[in-house]
Amino acid sequence: MRDDDLFPAAPETLARWLLADLERGQAFGIPAQLFFRPDPSDPFRTTHRGIALETPLGAAAGPHTQMAQNIVTAWLCGARYIELKTVQANDRLTLTKPCINALDEGYNCEWSQELRLAESREQYLAALVLILGLRRLLGHPGADAEGGPGFAFDVSVGYDLQGITGSPMRRFLDALTTPSDDLAEMAARLAPLNPAFRDLPLPERAATGVTISTMHGCPPEQTAAIARHFLAQRRLDTTIKLNPTLLGPEFVRTTLDSLGYGVEIPDSAFAGDLGFDQALELIGSLAREARDAGVRLGLKLTNTLEVFNRGALPGAEAKAYLSGRALHPLAVNLAAKLRAALGPGLPISFCAGVDALNAAATVGAGLSPATLCTELLKPGGYLRLRQCLEALREAGTPPTLDEYAAATLA
Repeated sequence: MRDDDLFPAAPETLARWLLADLERGQAFGIPAQLFFRPDPSDPFRTTHRGIALETPLGAAAGPHTQMAQNIVTAWLCGARYIELKTVQANDRLTLTKPCINALDEGYNCEWSQELRLAESREQYLAALVLILGLRRLLGHPGADAEGGPGFAFDVSVGYDLQGITGSPMRRFLDALTTPSDDLAEMAARLAPLNPAFRDLPLPERAATGVTISTMHGCPPEQTAAIARHFLAQRRLDTTIKLNPTLLGPEFVRTTLDSLGYGVEIPDSAFAGDLGFDQALELIGSLAREARDAGVRLGLKLTNTLEVFNRGALPGAEAKAYLSGRALHPLAVNLAAKLRAALGPGLPISFCAGVDALNAAATVGAGLSPATLCTELLKPGGYLRLRQCLEALREAGTPPTLDEYAAATLA
């Protein structure tokens, strides 16, 4: 054990903490007057994979979706699509610390899973029960209705088929994505603490779908095998997270250079990744398999971008992984290119430098849900979601996706 190991609080401890905070007019450091309070007339309400969402914004898989209190806080501030922190079979990693630099654009290490699988499972289930209880405690409309809770959890898993189909990951996935007893057992643990946690309208499954996170340079056949496992065998709505390298080295390097980011991208970042034509072939094949299985396939843009570490992270790391606003123009232009090739039918969700200045244009261009990660690590934290929602509420006529793609390069 190291002195910087992460240990989650027990669900009962978090529930007591939350209840005590609410009596003081706050929750996990967020003043009650800044909680997002949904209204049926909100203009930005949407649906995703047939599920009603009170907002089109969420928290992407990362530091803000690992611990139950972080997930709850993101929800309190308006996140309604929660992509749970990516997990893998190897849950005993030694991590470089610090593993993230988010002074402006973000840089992170390849590995960041800090909890054991069993701990992650417990944290995710606890977060769901706490949010359902909070909807009652805060008097949200429809808190006990059959129409759904207005938010969705999505599990994010990696990084190879062998690990995903092994016993530890099977146990994790069964608890989150099948009609298991785990969620009811969590609710029973918290029920004695407050009437709001009793007789909750629990969903059949804790998570409504899965996002596949693959290693940089993952062979296309490995990505396809993982996706087919979830589509055909687990019959889950499945999202494939794609890399910005699909745009090719010239476009990616020229764009980042012209915008002044000054990063150096190794040739290996492109050599091992999918090419655009390969991606189209893979997506077409998986879309057919999804239809045959009676589930939905979606895309998410984008994964991080491999760059040389030039002092952003501890010196032992030869490479870093770029995130945040530097990826925004790349992801928007990749979305436009995919739309042109695939048509409008395939949903594209988005995570690449979303902030209050571009949230309305991003969502208006059809890239939704739009999730935040690096942005939430900056001063203001979760309350940056509130700024994004205010921008969405005040938005005028949005640009088309092609118009917005061109504007991001200007």
